[in-house]
Amino acid sequence: MGKKEEFIVGLDIGTTKICAIVGVPTAKGLDIIGIGTHPSHGLRKGVVVNIESTVQSIKRAVEEAELMAGCEITSVYTGIAGGHIKGFNSHGIVGVKSHEVSEADMRRVIDAASAIAIPMDREVIHILPQEFIVDGQNGIKDPQGMSGVRLEVKVHIVTGAVTSAQNIIKCANRAGLQVNDIILQQLASSEAALTPEEKELGVALIDIGGGTTDIAIFHQGSIKHTSVISLAGDHVTGDIAIGLRTPIEEAEKIKKKHGCALTALVGKDERVEVPAVGERGGKVISKYTLAEIIESRMEEILSLAHREIINSGYESAIASGIVLTGGSALLQGVADLAEQIFSLPVRTGYPREIGGLTDIVKNPMYTTAVGLVLYGTKGSIREGFAPDENNIFDKVTRRMKGWFKEFF
Repeated sequence: MGKKEEFIVGLDIGTTKICAIVGVPTAKGLDIIGIGTHPSHGLRKGVVVNIESTVQSIKRAVEEAELMAGCEITSVYTGIAGGHIKGFNSHGIVGVKSHEVSEADMRRVIDAASAIAIPMDREVIHILPQEFIVDGQNGIKDPQGMSGVRLEVKVHIVTGAVTSAQNIIKCANRAGLQVNDIILQQLASSEAALTPEEKELGVALIDIGGGTTDIAIFHQGSIKHTSVISLAGDHVTGDIAIGLRTPIEEAEKIKKKHGCALTALVGKDERVEVPAVGERGGKVISKYTLAEIIESRMEEILSLAHREIINSGYESAIASGIVLTGGSALLQGVADLAEQIFSLPVRTGYPREIGGLTDIVKNPMYTTAVGLVLYGTKGSIREGFAPDENNIFDKVTRRMKGWFKEFF
């Protein structure tokens, strides 16, 4: 990059698209000065399945962002998703040595909460403190300096498959980029789409992308639950392609141009032209038929998300409702369908409190990429991942323990 401290780059390596966004921190927040996107051909359900195709897509997206921003991109913050991601809550307790909570005590109690058995093929991505408890007094965000003899912490731990993160880093390195950090995608999206008031009152973020639907629940200002559903927008496109007997590329165009997730919003006399597979002639179908196909799959995705929220035990805690984001949130009628399923207020989440190229990036499909840039603006410059570094998650764990303060 031109001046390393000035530019922060978020690289969203998604199933449908690769997106690079360049941001500059300002006194008022963040200005977006460059954006590059390219279709993604090397991922399936959020996981890299073809290194070379992914590398080429990353290079194209980064080149476009460099051209628009007028800078050279050498390091990025990138997201991670996929069905392999698992999140759970943990609890740690330690005694306070000097009867006054120090930073060392806070580190020790987080170490205690993180001391859990994890399978060999999985490692920790994030350790996210929810609250500290001093001598039974809960709801404390920063206990440093408080008097007490017993310190507890509740944390949310996110784990993932070691190989999936290694492949993401390998793809970025081969594209000539250093990875500053790997961030859970819904955590990044929440940085851009949610307000502090929503996080405090209780909110569920549902990021419906191309390959996965990512869920994050916040309450009392901290993250309580994360999960991933391996159904998303690509499955809607596949249903359209099969149901209307049209190529996948044409099905995606039809979905974006004419798609509606609620049949009640579509007139039965509206028509859509559908190209056929091969050399056979196209046909004209009712837009209502298209809506029936989309509604069926979107109802399944949102119902699975609803079940996940119920199973998490936090359904009663999301008083401010549901925020939908991701490219599939652009479908007409999705918010209305979600309101019927959740019986809660639903809004579409856009990147907020940003300047610069707002006319382009104020779109649900860019929420994760903008969130990665916002995440990168927090804290000091961090040690990045060296190319082909093997012990990736040891480094993540080591750094995460030193960053917990920034979440408060």
